[in-house]
Amino acid sequence: MEFSKKAVVEQYKTHPTDTGSPEVQIAILTGRINYLSDHFKQYPKDYASRHGFLKLIGKRRRLLEYLKRTKKDSYKQILGKLDLRK
Repeated sequence: MEFSKKAVVEQYKTHPTDTGSPEVQIAILTGRINYLSDHFKQYPKDYASRHGFLKLIGKRRRLLEYLKRTKKDSYKQILGKLDLRK
């Protein structure tokens, strides 16, 4: 499974030049997290990558909390689109 950042940005952008809104950042992090979780199924002893993986999860969690505080409707929408549970 290959992860394409451009495709994710195109799908989740909020305006034509959007590349860094919380929605886009959360979608990019989710794609990387999904890619790495598949990687760990094949290589369970890859502890160095696991450290970065846990940092990505923490960053996504903080961005989701920010979005929940500032834009509730966008928060619910992104959870539904990315199939995240909260």
